Amino acid sequence: MSDPEPCRMKHTEDPEEQRDLMEESEESEELSEVKEESEELSEVKEESEELSEVKEESEELSEVKVESEELSEVEEESEELSEVEEEHHVKPGEKPLSRSKTKNTLLKKRRDKKSFTCTQCGKSFTSKYGLDVHMMIHTGEKPFKCDKCGKDFSRSSSLNLHMRIHTGEKPFSCDQCGKTFICVSELKKHLTVHTKEKPHSCSVCGKSFSQLPTLHRHEKTHTGAREYMCFECEKTFTTAGSLKLHQRIHTGEKPYKCSHCDKRFSQPANLKTHEMNHTGGKPYTCDQCGQSFAVKSTLNIHMRVHTGEKPFKCDKCGKDFSRSSHLKGHMRIHTGEKPFSCDQCGKTFICASNLKKHLTVHMKEKPHSCSVCGKSFSQRQYLHRHEKTHTGAREYMCFECEKTFTTAGSLKLHQRIHTGEKPYKCSHCDRRFSQPANLKTHERIHTGENPYKCSHCDKRFSQSSHLKSHERIHTGEKPYKCSHCDKRFSHSLLLKSHERIHTGEKPYKCSHCDKRFSQSSHLKSHERIHTGEKPYKCSHCDRRFSQPANLKTHERIHTGENPYKCSHCDKRFSQSSHLKSHERIHTGEKPYKCSHCDKRFSHSLLLKSHERIHTGENPYKCSHCDKRFSQSSHLKSHERIHTGEKPYKCSHCDRRFSQSSHLKSHERIHTGEKPYKCSHCDKRFSHSLLLKTHERIHTSVTTECESNTNEASRCFVQT
Repeated sequence: MSDPEPCRMKHTEDPEEQRDLMEESEESEELSEVKEESEELSEVKEESEELSEVKEESEELSEVKVESEELSEVEEESEELSEVEEEHHVKPGEKPLSRSKTKNTLLKKRRDKKSFTCTQCGKSFTSKYGLDVHMMIHTGEKPFKCDKCGKDFSRSSSLNLHMRIHTGEKPFSCDQCGKTFICVSELKKHLTVHTKEKPHSCSVCGKSFSQLPTLHRHEKTHTGAREYMCFECEKTFTTAGSLKLHQRIHTGEKPYKCSHCDKRFSQPANLKTHEMNHTGGKPYTCDQCGQSFAVKSTLNIHMRVHTGEKPFKCDKCGKDFSRSSHLKGHMRIHTGEKPFSCDQCGKTFICASNLKKHLTVHMKEKPHSCSVCGKSFSQRQYLHRHEKTHTGAREYMCFECEKTFTTAGSLKLHQRIHTGEKPYKCSHCDRRFSQPANLKTHERIHTGENPYKCSHCDKRFSQSSHLKSHERIHTGEKPYKCSHCDKRFSHSLLLKSHERIHTGEKPYKCSHCDKRFSQSSHLKSHERIHTGEKPYKCSHCDRRFSQPANLKTHERIHTGENPYKCSHCDKRFSQSSHLKSHERIHTGEKPYKCSHCDKRFSHSLLLKSHERIHTGENPYKCSHCDKRFSQSSHLKSHERIHTGEKPYKCSHCDRRFSQSSHLKSHERIHTGEKPYKCSHCDKRFSHSLLLKTHERIHTSVTTECESNTNEASRCFVQT
């Protein structure tokens, strides 16, 4: 690809004035031409120094002579430029002369000397050779070809300079530090590092520079001028050099080859950085933490970690960044841009590094193995992260709470807890998230997507972690063991909740009262008592519930579902707690002991009711009279005396009852069922009180007691 050079020409209707106006419009170009010819001066000087070698090549002799003649011409022009600068040197208290006036003064002296004019753009030159070289811009002619990489050049001096890239020749050496350079101009730039002179100052911000081209480049940051455009992608640049480097992306040109391996690079700086991997050289060391870097710019960026400097600010959310590349990547969160696409599955990514990680999914290669346990990883960084599990290294610490992390990324995500930053917004609602993974999971609520399917059943899940936990139901795996007892759990959260039983820890406190809880879900459920919130509504009736578990249990009344079956008999239950209580009838287990006596119970509620006998507590008061009860069920039964309510109807006749136990006893009249058998004889009874009365015959209880018991029995079966 030819190197683009902008050509400009101003047209007028008056032919006589056209040339003058053209020259005035080209004043900025004339100054750059002087700069170019000054650069040619250094190049010609180099060729003059090599004159003895060039003389042996007869075909280049004439060209060198012409360029030697041009040398004196360019030297004169350089002297003229310095004279103009000296004439208009700024004295203390004086206003500096503008650049355009300086150019005008110089150009007036040079116009009379120019007799060779370009017929394409009107540009004038003082020698025919200068015009001939310039015409190659219009014709695109590049007669000098590199025999190493095939690149073409319009000048032999440019080719000679290019060849030094391949040969590695650096003939120009700094007498201060010994550093070598390909050309004189690079050495000249370097020498300003030692002299520390910065004679060129910006008229806008006052910043000083050691070289005039660097000042011109800086001034474009104020004007916003980006006059060099790539014709392939229309991207603009402030300098021709930046454009030239960019164009190698399109051409694929990589002229810089590593001397240690076959890897090639489009920029010499990248080659230099790469070669340090072979040599192991990291000459730039941080004076704060001792970390070394191969490139000085990387050290400068690293120093911002210690200084806290973040010069790049997002204009959308105000977030600051230490690197411009980080800001650029962050902006894609706001714009939704994902320019990097996988050619295997079409998935798009915000940055190239994420795409690179993703591609390992398709390749399924895991070349990096842990030396301790042998586990393999697709990326080296995953291996390094894994190795920290063996060493226990957690080198990243939060300065807010002193929590430590194994990776900088984990620390960054954690710090959003303190800052409250939530940069990821749902596209369906206004909810925001601190992590992109949480946003992705949340959006599946709107889309209904459940991409993770159980390999044992047809159940699907929106999160892989939920699938993993579910599959443990099928496998019976319980990898998490309590450190206080032998109990094991299928999930780490269940273990954490369980261990609080041993430690007595209750970190969740109610904001309405002083009650504390070991689990956040228990606190949430409790606070609904204060707020009266019942967000869960039955799909069969209008009843509402404060907890989803209560709703699920209630709906089984409508569906008749009894999923919990006793392992000792065929009885089934709608709730697991009911099954557990029932099975204690078979096992005889009574784990709940009264703290006042030795009596034991199979259920905690029975213990609680019993202990009220000792304490005399009657917390349930009738709303119709002053009578109080120790159990809510007793209060409920009592209040039906006042209301006359009889909700329990016999399925065999029209008789109704106020209590379910009375209905059950009554229905045995119809069924003839007598479940209660005497332990002393074969006689059976339909009610436990009748059995109890009968057994007193065997135990020789007084007739009076029997009479009282029979009376109680008759009262019990009445409606």
